[in-house]
Amino acid sequence: MTMLRPYAPQEDYRARLGKIAGQVRGLQRLIDGDTSCIDVVTQIASVTGGLHALALLLLDEHLRRCVMEAATAGDPDPKLAEARRAIERLMRR
Repeated sequence: MTMLRPYAPQEDYRARLGKIAGQVRGLQRLIDGDTSCIDVVTQIASVTGGLHALALLLLDEHLRRCVMEAATAGDPDPKLAEARRAIERLMRR
């Protein structure tokens, strides 16, 4: 795995994942607390949005770092194909 660039430090990714984990724990409490279905769906949307935002940030990192390095080396096609497949997976949600 490629090291992350200074503009998107791993600490930021960990912080985002911590927030998402907290949202998932909150979701469990909503279900355990017999909360309305609409409130549970709203929390699910929040968790999904957080994961989606993190995925986009990581895709940006891949494009800026991995694809650019491959382009400089003269063969960006494999890294671009990786990005395309990742975007396809993300859009299937």
